[in-house]
Amino acid sequence: MTLAEIKKTVETRMDQSITAFKSNLQKIRTGRANPALLDTVQVEYYGALVPLSQVANVALIDARTISVQPWEKGLGAKIEKAIRESELGLNPASVGDLIRVPMPPMSEERRKEMTRLARTEGESAKIAVRNLRRDANESVKKLVRDKLASEDEQKRAEADVQKFTDRHIAEIDALVVAKEQEIMAV
Repeated sequence: MTLAEIKKTVETRMDQSITAFKSNLQKIRTGRANPALLDTVQVEYYGALVPLSQVANVALIDARTISVQPWEKGLGAKIEKAIRESELGLNPASVGDLIRVPMPPMSEERRKEMTRLARTEGESAKIAVRNLRRDANESVKKLVRDKLASEDEQKRAEADVQKFTDRHIAEIDALVVAKEQEIMAV
């Protein structure tokens, strides 16, 4: 692997870490309804647990209500049970075939808990980025040991990897701050 390949790979993997972090942030509950909140809900369907999105349409009715429209008639009760038993603290209600999931207002204690969760997720993402930096630097050092790169090239490559790391960590910090503001604003 060349220095250019190492730099390209580490930047790509750091971008993937940011994408995964954004996905995790979407699942953290705010006072607003977001269909992504129900992504983790698993429904029993013919003896197997499947994601809710594979057995129903999930959409927003308004800013505080999610609608779940099962694709099969007999699935409504199972979906309701799965949402109720998930650790999201939601209480769905059936209206005919449609299941309405209202978002309860968050208490101050719950807001602080969600803010802590967002910070924890951010710290995990930063650790992942730092681990990628460490792996890239080790790969560069191995190239120098194998006499495939000079020490000057090593210093430049490590500086570039550090720039990628700094940029991605700053982006993670910005995302955490935005999520905290979103949680506290509602």
